[in-house]
Amino acid sequence: MVQKAKILLVDDRPENLLALEAILSALDQTLVRASSGEEALKALLTDDFAVILLDVQMPGMDGFETAAHIKRRERTRDIPIIFLTAINHGPHHTFRGYAAGAVDYISKPFDPWVLRAKVSVFVELYMKNCQLREQAALLRLQLEGGGHGGAAKESAGLLAELSARLAAVEEQAEALSKQLDDDSADAAAVATAAHLERKLTGLRRALDALEPGTGGAPTLPSQS
Repeated sequence: MVQKAKILLVDDRPENLLALEAILSALDQTLVRASSGEEALKALLTDDFAVILLDVQMPGMDGFETAAHIKRRERTRDIPIIFLTAINHGPHHTFRGYAAGAVDYISKPFDPWVLRAKVSVFVELYMKNCQLREQAALLRLQLEGGGHGGAAKESAGLLAELSARLAAVEEQAEALSKQLDDDSADAAAVATAAHLERKLTGLRRALDALEPGTGGAPTLPSQS
């Protein structure tokens, strides 16, 4: 049974959290509420999240400060953050959001379909990443278990399958990068592509380290 991804919703206004839940319920994932930056940081201590939707304007610790804490932690620094703001902001305010580590910056009121589509991309990436990590861990156990002929064959086949799956995702990412070079892409798209590229590079290194003869049990990249 496939485990659902967790999405962290951070907003000090209950009606905004309710609206986000209504928009994202169609994704059929686990939605976790946090009504403050402090509450969000507490949730991040124990659970893994596919993506964080973070309100900018909150009393006490605002969205920028919360994001700074998230990015300083080893466990959470790679989780994608989408900032949500009702402020009439200029380029400087938007830049501050990306500088704080956001992969996207969306102004309220936003198009529900667009927000759901953006979140679904990160959920899908998270799920594929988890699947690859689990399969790689299984493969490592098989390799460390010593090489009976059948097990070695099965391991080699699984490694080839993982490599082929990753190659397909790498091909899609390369096409996206070319498209961004050709078009006048916005900062959000560029940030998202850069985040994806970092994750794919980490996964490729992990799989390469599992090749026979490397002798390593690689450290796989983080979940986000």
